[in-house]
Formats: sequence, C-alpha cells, structure tokens
Amino acid sequence: MSRALPTPDEIVALSRAIPPEVRFGASTWTYPGWTGLVYSRHYPASGASDRMLAEYATFPLFGTVGLDSSYYGPPKPATLAKWARALPAGFKMVSKVWDRITVHTWTEGREKAKAGQRNPDFLNAELFHDEVWAPYRTHLGDHTGPFVFEFQTIAQRDRVTPDKFVTLLDEFLGELPDDGEYGVEVRNEEFLGPAYFAVLREHGVAHVFSSWTRMPSLGDQLDLPGSLTGRFLLARALLRPGRSYAEAVDEFAPYDRIREPNPRIRRDLARLAWTAATLRIPAYLLVNNRVEGSAPLTIAAVAGILAEGPPEER
Repeated sequence: MSRALPTPDEIVALSRAIPPEVRFGASTWTYPGWTGLVYSRHYPASGASDRMLAEYATFPLFGTVGLDSSYYGPPKPATLAKWARALPAGFKMVSKVWDRITVHTWTEGREKAKAGQRNPDFLNAELFHDEVWAPYRTHLGDHTGPFVFEFQTIAQRDRVTPDKFVTLLDEFLGELPDDGEYGVEVRNEEFLGPAYFAVLREHGVAHVFSSWTRMPSLGDQLDLPGSLTGRFLLARALLRPGRSYAEAVDEFAPYDRIREPNPRIRRDLARLAWTAATLRIPAYLLVNNRVEGSAPLTIAAVAGILAEGPPEER
C-alpha cells in the first residue's frame, strides 16, 4: 500500500475534531519510520529517546504517550527526569507496570529459569510503591499519567478463577496510593464479569479496553454492562482480535504507512472518544502500530470519523 501522508495543515485540521476530554497517543514513540510524518529529521538508533519524545509531543494528534518498556522493569530515575524535561506542561505518560507485579506464574518467555514457578511478588503493593510509584512521583512528577496493570493470560492450570482473581485484585487496589490513576487490563475473557467491574468501580480504577488476540473487540467490551468503571476512560488498541503480536511485527514494520485498514477498530475508538465526551470524563486512547501499520495514521483516520460527528447527529 502506498504511503500517502496527510499534510501538516490536514493534521492540524483533524486534531480540531478531537474532543477536549480526549487524549490520543501511541504505544511508545521511538520509531524511525515516522520520519516525515511525526518527526522532521532522522534520529540515531539509540540515545535520542528524549529528543524524539520532545518532537512527538508537538504532533497535533498526540495528547499523551504510552510507555511499554516499563513492563520489563521500572525506568531509571535519570531516564524519568530526562523525559520530564522533554515534555510540555500538562502532557502525561501512560505507563505499563513492571511484570514482576502482574505475572502470576513465570513462563519461558520472560524468566526461563523460573518457568512454571509462582511469582512471589504477584500483586505486591509495597513493591509497586517503592520501585514504581515513588520514582515516578519524584522524577516524572506531573507528567505521571495512569499506570496500567497488564495481566497476561493466566492459564487454567494455575487455578485462578474469576472470583479468586477479583478477591486478590480487591485487596491489592485497596493498598495503592489514593492519589494515583490506575487501569487494569486483563487477557482472560472470563474475568470480564459483574464482580470484576464492581471492584474496579469501588476503587475508582479504569477497566482498560484492550484490543488483543483473544479478547472481545473494543466495542463489545464497551457494550458490557458496567464496563465504565473509573474516573477516566482508558483504551489500548494493540492488535486486531485473532492476530498474534509476532505476525503483526513481521507484516507491518517499519510502521510508516497503513497496511491493513481496520474500520471496526477505528469506529470503536471513535465510540470511546464520543463516550468520554458525553460523560465529560478524561480519556486516554492509545494506538499501537500493529493495529493497521502506523499508529499516527490510524489516529488520523479516527479523527476523520470524529470530524463527521456522532452517528446520531449525522
């Protein structure tokens, strides 16, 4: 598919269609393939994350940014401080939380030597406070946005029933700092029930609407009773259901163009934006390159839908 990029004036015009409550962003920002669209120059392969972030934050369609690498370990304080200096006032980062806190049982993919062993730090609130919360508040400061607790699929053999998961989650959320913003992303469809949503609502925590390989679509999750649980709305469009992450990486790199348009995900993201605007609550809507091939261009397409107005007004 050809790389037909919108002009800077077109990007600015599209950005005006995004409701003021809504912040769109990408799931990280260090992509050389965005040169000519997001970036005005070529950056070196390493050592330029802060400079890229500073230019990322000037792109009219971006109002937030996702940090995925924090899933593999908390960023160093010096790195957080560097990012804080790069970001403009009011620009917040949505960060995945260290998997040492969210993995129930280790797999070969992350901890080969521990594969099959129960993680003793699963839902360790003290560890979150000391290793994640405190450094962020000290060094990233007001740029600290929602923290995403991503729970990879928990296997049936681990015997974590929906009721058991909700009980553990309830205790954990009750121990988190009250002034933080949090979202929970699950990849076990069976967890998406009334008890799960009720616990999130009780703690003011957002259910993360996530488009993933073996999860219902964003729109189907939005249609579940009680799925709007937090003081804000949070979504991560990562993959279309049915596609693996590895397949998308191979097919879509270097993320400089739309390679597989997905009208359904675009409409669902627009619905989430309209929902937040109607309820007058903040929304963080993150889009991954692996959805269609280029996160900025997917967001541009969603902004085009928003420019047409909600379906009932057309």
